[in-house]
Amino acid sequence: MSAETKRILLAGFGGQGILFAGKFLASLGLSQEREVSWLPSYGPEMRGGTANCSVIISRERIGSPIVSAPNILVCMNGPSLEKFEPAMEGGGVLFYDSSLINRQAVRDDISVFGIPATQMATDHQMAALANVVLLGKLLRETGLCDEGTAGQVMQDIVPGRKQDLLEANIRALALGFRYEAAV
Repeated sequence: MSAETKRILLAGFGGQGILFAGKFLASLGLSQEREVSWLPSYGPEMRGGTANCSVIISRERIGSPIVSAPNILVCMNGPSLEKFEPAMEGGGVLFYDSSLINRQAVRDDISVFGIPATQMATDHQMAALANVVLLGKLLRETGLCDEGTAGQVMQDIVPGRKQDLLEANIRALALGFRYEAAV
């Protein structure tokens, strides 16, 4: 696969929106007429158990949906960072929720973005959308799409029965997209 291929792994606890974030990224890839794979995985209990999702977005055909060496990693809990950071491809990009993860990344051959996503979402009265805040930052830093395209994809994937959450999801994307870490 080419360097332009994005091998993304999202990981956290069930109930943190890991599979929704993966679905969003897969839909984004499809909207860009790319080859896409989406492979969800979760433990025996959906809420509170482990959850991860592999997404591949490529211009080339995808031979396997398994992401064993991600070049983009999103972690929403400490155990996921412990488990998946060592497997990352050198030169990759790591995003983690610094509200929930108390340690720094240990790799020095990757780019690292600690985003207080849970705190940001809570502060803006959208506590359940930390995953979407992280997505916004991921999109900005990786250049996968601009903010307007992200909002359009969000409109396309939020199901009809949850249209009342569409506005909050778009605001959460924007919050992450515009986040700048204090220096």
